[in-house]
Amino acid sequence: MDTKKKLNTSLSLAVEIFTILLSICLGFVGYQTYYLGMIQKYKDYEVFTLNLAVNGFDWDALDQSIQKNEEDEALLRLRKRMDYIKSNAKINWLYMLVPLNTEKNNNMQYICTGNTEQEYQAYKDRGEDIVRLGKLSGTEYPPEVAQKYLDFYMNSKPGEYWYYPNKTEWGSVYTTSIVVRNSAGKALGVMSVDINMTDIDVTLRVYPVRIFVAGFILAVFFILILILWLNRRVIYPLKRLQHSASDFVQKANGDDLESLKFKDPDIQTKDEIQSLAKSLISMATDTKNYMQRLLTETKELERISTDLNVATKIQADMLPRIDKEFSNRSDFELAASMTPAKEVGGDFYDFFFIDEDHLALVMADVSGKGVPAALFMAISKTIIKNRALFGSLPLPSEVLQDANNQLCEGNEANLFVTVWLGILDLNTGILKAANAGHEYPVVRQPGKDFEFVQDKHGLVLAGFEGAKYKDYEIALEKGSTLFIYTDGVPEATNADEKLFELDRLKNALNINADASPEDLLSNVRSEVDKFVGSAPQFDDLTMLAIKYKGRK
Repeated sequence: MDTKKKLNTSLSLAVEIFTILLSICLGFVGYQTYYLGMIQKYKDYEVFTLNLAVNGFDWDALDQSIQKNEEDEALLRLRKRMDYIKSNAKINWLYMLVPLNTEKNNNMQYICTGNTEQEYQAYKDRGEDIVRLGKLSGTEYPPEVAQKYLDFYMNSKPGEYWYYPNKTEWGSVYTTSIVVRNSAGKALGVMSVDINMTDIDVTLRVYPVRIFVAGFILAVFFILILILWLNRRVIYPLKRLQHSASDFVQKANGDDLESLKFKDPDIQTKDEIQSLAKSLISMATDTKNYMQRLLTETKELERISTDLNVATKIQADMLPRIDKEFSNRSDFELAASMTPAKEVGGDFYDFFFIDEDHLALVMADVSGKGVPAALFMAISKTIIKNRALFGSLPLPSEVLQDANNQLCEGNEANLFVTVWLGILDLNTGILKAANAGHEYPVVRQPGKDFEFVQDKHGLVLAGFEGAKYKDYEIALEKGSTLFIYTDGVPEATNADEKLFELDRLKNALNINADASPEDLLSNVRSEVDKFVGSAPQFDDLTMLAIKYKGRK
C-alpha cells in the first residue's frame, strides 16, 4: 500500500504541476501571439492610412503655406484629403504637426488635422474652432513624448516609419508616424495616425485568467482519471512484479543455480509493464548461463590478446629499420620511432632509396585507431612505396595523386590517411615534398633554431578520386636537420586536458638543436612524457628526424 500511495501521489502531483505549467505556457504564448498579431495589424493598417494621406500630394505647395503661415488652397486640399481619410478609415486621430521643443507646454505646433462631419459639428456645438495651422499643443504632449517626436523629426530617414504604443488621457493608443518632406527632402512635419487599443487591452487582461482557470479544471479532471487508471494498469501489476522480483533475489542468494527461476506474475496489461515482466523472466534464464558465457568469453579474450600481440609485432616489422644500408653513412644520419596508442596503430613512417642519389621520406597518419587503422596503414604504406619506386624518378605530388586514386577504390569504411612525402637529393640537399593534409615539417639550418615550414596542404589520401597535390622545395644545407611527425605529438594531452601544441614541440627540438636525430627524438619524447604525466596516451606517437651532411 505504501508503494501505491507513493505512486498515486507522485504521478498525480506531477500531472497537476505539468497541466498548470502547460496552461501558463499556453496562456503566455497565446497572449504574446494575440498581442503581436494585433500590433502588426495596427502597424499595417496605419502605414496604409499614412500612405493614403502622404502619397501624391503637392508638398512643395504646402511648404509655401507653412512659410507664409496662411491657410491657403494647398492647406485646404490637405485638410480635405485628411478629412476624407478620417471619415472612411477605422482610426481615431489623423494629424500633422511640427515638434518644437521639449518644454512642458506648447512643445508641438499643429499644421493640419483630419475630422469627420460629426467632429466638426461637435466643435461647433462647443463653440470651439477646429485645429488650424500654427496652433500650439499646450499641455497635450508630455515632455518625454515630445522629445521622441523631436528626435524622430530631426533624425529619421526618408520613408522611415515610427511605431509608438503609448498611454494618453484617452486610453491606450498605438501611433504610427512618418516625416513629410518636400521634393528637396526638407522635413515639413510629422504625419501621425492613432488607433485606440482599449478593446485589445481588455481582452489581454481577461485572456490569461481564462486560460489558467481552464487549465486548473482540466488538471483536476485528469488527476481523477489518472488515479483510476494507475490502480488498474500500473499499481497492481507492479506489486505482483515486485513480489516475483523479491522471490528471485532470495533464490539468487542460494547455491542452487538450477532452481533460480523468475515466477511469472501473470501480467496481461499488453504494455511496457507486461514487456518488463517478460524481460525479467528472460533475465533469469540468462543469469543462469552468465558464468559459463563469462568463462568462454574470457578464453576468447585471451586468444584475441595473443593475436594482437602477434599483430603488434607484424606491424613493427613492417616499419623500416636503420640497418647497414642506412647506418654509418657519411651523407646523412637518420632516426625514427612509432609508439601506438593501442596494441596496433594507424601511424607509419617509411624511408627508402629510390636510386643511389635519392632518398624518400614518408610520414603518415591513418584516421581511426586499432585493427582497421592498422590494416589501412599497411595498404597505404605498400601503395605509396610501390608507386615511388615505379619507373623513373617521380615527383612527390605524382606519387600522392596515384596513391590517392588507388586508396579510394573500395574504401567502404571511409578511412583516410594524411601523408607528408619528401624526396631528398643526396648530392644537392634539395628536398622536393608534397603534403596531403599532414602536419607541418620542422627544419633547422646550420647555426639556427628549428622552424616550421608552413607548406600548403592538399586533401587527405582516400578523400576522393582525382585530387591534385603541389610540390615544393626545401634547400637543406650541410648540417641541416629535418623533423617530421604525426599529430599525436602536438596533440598529446595531460590530465588537465591541455595540448602539448606546436610551441612546446619547437622548444623541445631547440633544447639541443644540433643533436643527432636519435637524441632529438629522445628529447621530444622526454618533453612529451613530462608534459602528459600520468594521463593516458590517446593517439599514436610517431617521429622521424634526418640530419643531412652532404656528399664530398
